[in-house]
Amino acid sequence: MTKTILVIEDDTDINNMLCKLLSLNGFNTKSAFSGTEGILLHDKNVSLIILDLMLPGKNGEDIIKELKNKNDVPIIVTSAIHDVDKKLDLFKLGVDDYITKPFDNEELIARINVQLRHIKNKGIENILKYKDIEMNLNDYKVICNNKEISLTKNEFEILKVLMENQNHVVTKSTLFDIVWNNEDSADDNTLNVHISKLRNKLKEANQNVDYIETVWSVGYRLKK
Repeated sequence: MTKTILVIEDDTDINNMLCKLLSLNGFNTKSAFSGTEGILLHDKNVSLIILDLMLPGKNGEDIIKELKNKNDVPIIVTSAIHDVDKKLDLFKLGVDDYITKPFDNEELIARINVQLRHIKNKGIENILKYKDIEMNLNDYKVICNNKEISLTKNEFEILKVLMENQNHVVTKSTLFDIVWNNEDSADDNTLNVHISKLRNKLKEANQNVDYIETVWSVGYRLKK
């Protein structure tokens, strides 16, 4: 299966160059030009991320944490910074590799292939985590407070979208699009019923935590 690489780089020329290079080497690509956009585009289909450290808006450290929390895949940082202590701090945050600009294209491809081999060798499961909820996307299991909970297909998909977009409001229209593929039968009442059932199942597993927050007239998000 062709791997998808997410390129987060605010310089349009470099972003386009990287995507062209990756395509020529057999990869699918996604392009983001800010950290916020990169976090939104990062999903279970992304196998690896190339991240420019100097981006507008969010600082690089916060972006790394959110990307890793959303879906833990290898991150290769590209930066003109040569400071060793800075590199060590990034590795502590979970960065998997670091390549200094300007870099050799063949070296970058080699580093990407090394990281992808590591994933294959480790047999990493595709897992999302939020507080005490762990969602395994490979076998469709959800563990909450160390208890496995049984979800319907649509309940599972709703929770997955929310967990993939932690710290962001997921609009009703987004849920209709992803979960129900904009079927005519799906309306506000349908969504409300599914959210209510999902909340109840999570509450049965852990009565001390309210996980899902309603943002009135907009949608839902996981509570911070």
